[in-house]
Amino acid sequence: MNNPLFRLWKATVRRDPAAVAVVEASSGRKWTRAALDSAAADWATAFGRMSGGSPVDGRRVAMSVPNGAEWFQAFLGLMSMGAVPAPVDPSEPQEAQVAAALSIGAPWMWRSGALWPVGSSGPGRSAGASRREECMVKLTSGSSGHPRGLAATHAQMEADGRQICRSMAIGPDDANLAVVPLGYSYGLGNLVVPLIVQGSRVICLSSALPQAIAADARRLCPTVFPAVPPILRALIESDVPPRSFASLRLVISAGSPLAPEVARAFAARFGVRIHGFYGTSETGGIAFDASGDATMAGSSVGTPLAGVRIAFRSGGRFIVSSPAVLGKGRFSPSDRAMLNRLGEVVLKGRTDRVVKVGGRRLDLAEIETALRSIPGIREAFAHLAGAGETLSAAVATDLTAAEIRRRLAPRLAKWKIPSRILALREFPRTPRGKADTRRLRQILSAPRTATSISTLSAERQMSAPR
Repeated sequence: MNNPLFRLWKATVRRDPAAVAVVEASSGRKWTRAALDSAAADWATAFGRMSGGSPVDGRRVAMSVPNGAEWFQAFLGLMSMGAVPAPVDPSEPQEAQVAAALSIGAPWMWRSGALWPVGSSGPGRSAGASRREECMVKLTSGSSGHPRGLAATHAQMEADGRQICRSMAIGPDDANLAVVPLGYSYGLGNLVVPLIVQGSRVICLSSALPQAIAADARRLCPTVFPAVPPILRALIESDVPPRSFASLRLVISAGSPLAPEVARAFAARFGVRIHGFYGTSETGGIAFDASGDATMAGSSVGTPLAGVRIAFRSGGRFIVSSPAVLGKGRFSPSDRAMLNRLGEVVLKGRTDRVVKVGGRRLDLAEIETALRSIPGIREAFAHLAGAGETLSAAVATDLTAAEIRRRLAPRLAKWKIPSRILALREFPRTPRGKADTRRLRQILSAPRTATSISTLSAERQMSAPR
């Protein structure tokens, strides 16, 4: 079996078998490294029995498992057999999970404690590593809304985890609070690989609700909290006690832009700063705000991680190079960016969002940047909506559309101010916790007479990852 990442896990177990590896907050059970390793071996035996002894070496297997010890048992168990795990989102409908498994050629899916035949045995459509080097397959929909597999090698997975740990000073004695799904790229780099390669334990939350997060944190004393903006905003708007997160030394925000007022409010209430983190599924981590100053000011996403190099091209395009980047070690994200005088990465919108309004070219990111610069606006999304391609914008705010339009006047030329502004209490979310831009486009394109609505509660999807 040629499985370097699994061999690193076995070395971690041998260093300290009795050290706690995973804590399940819902039950209070603590799994030592040795116990988790033994359970993974038992899981692999059960898998082999259920599959009828079919060879799995080098074959992809989808796993639909929520955060918890079983997730690690399935992941480690598959690697111990030489299989290639492909985590799918258990919160997605079953049809979407099957479609994701089919898209990468996985013949089986582990779901609800049972092995489900998917009916695919082909190679699937997956970018990245050659099959003999595959460690796992990341499944992402990106901006397309369709499942896409990204094959990662053992070396790439290890490099991403180590670059993150080095840049964020995450060590073997740290305890990560796992609200981010383990199978997402963010969860893999910040939660899964640090446990495997150096033993940083993982605390799996009992619930993503603010009161449950705070209670779990008070009881289990995590030191690092990789989070997403909707969770962080929900915490500051809740009535959880301010000392709930006294054990934390590092709070991380990634997945979507964090409003600086949220970062400031969190620090003021809970006494710990939020540090912005930026990356993609293809590259792993790219930049990190080590001091938290840029996150508080909303000025950048921090400096490149240790081991990451960024080369800028015309028009704000850039190429990320590092041992963690999938494929040939170089990738150009769809975002545009620049380096400021401090060497920090400043995002300037996406490359695919330049449109024409009245015959003039307009970057929709410029509209969103101007909107987000208005105090009280948490998020912004601009779009050419409807058959007449009306310049429209949705904003997450408590301000009225009229007030927003008034405050935009000194910031934008008149022709750049959206004709239609929808002021929403909050944006709809994808299961990954990102703003659901497809749903926002539908909302902005729908024929409505009102220019402001207060909530999407009837239409809203989940507001944070489960």
